Amino acid sequence: MSTQARRERERAEREQAIITAARDLALAEGWDAVTTRRLAAEIEYSQPVLYSHFRGKDAIMAAVAVEGFAELASALVSARASAADPRQAVADVAAAYVTFAQQRPAIYDAMFTLAVDLPFATQDVPTDLARGFAELSETVRPVAGDDLETVTETFWAGLHGLVTLMRSGRLRRAEHDRRLAVLVDRFSR
Repeated sequence: MSTQARRERERAEREQAIITAARDLALAEGWDAVTTRRLAAEIEYSQPVLYSHFRGKDAIMAAVAVEGFAELASALVSARASAADPRQAVADVAAAYVTFAQQRPAIYDAMFTLAVDLPFATQDVPTDLARGFAELSETVRPVAGDDLETVTETFWAGLHGLVTLMRSGRLRRAEHDRRLAVLVDRFSR
């Protein structure tokens, strides 16, 4: 292996270590606990090493969010692929989305709630973000008619709204399954 190839591999490994440490810390203690000083201590590198990979905490959060989008897209693909019919696909994809948000609240926050520098709804959207949206689109395609993009955005907004309002205590947790069933029913007719 050439010296250049080894350096590139080591750099990629350090970058992934930073992302993983930020993700783990955010999941355990929330994003307020994620600081460049704390990450540097976690990965046993100096703060300047972190800054040689990322401009700051926001850029690290964006990298964690991109990984989260890849995981969410994979979960949605699996849910839709295993469904027996289009109605079941809507139910399974909705359940996979909600499960992802509930199991990874800090990651979900980086993806959808906190301000991160990622382009949405543009041609520059990262591949993993587009994959997740495309999976939602394929899920609602059988009922979308001529306006697939708007129906997909509305389905996504419904899922996000339910998750966010329930997490913040603004909706009764006991009624979550019923609300999700209503949403699924509306998008699977």
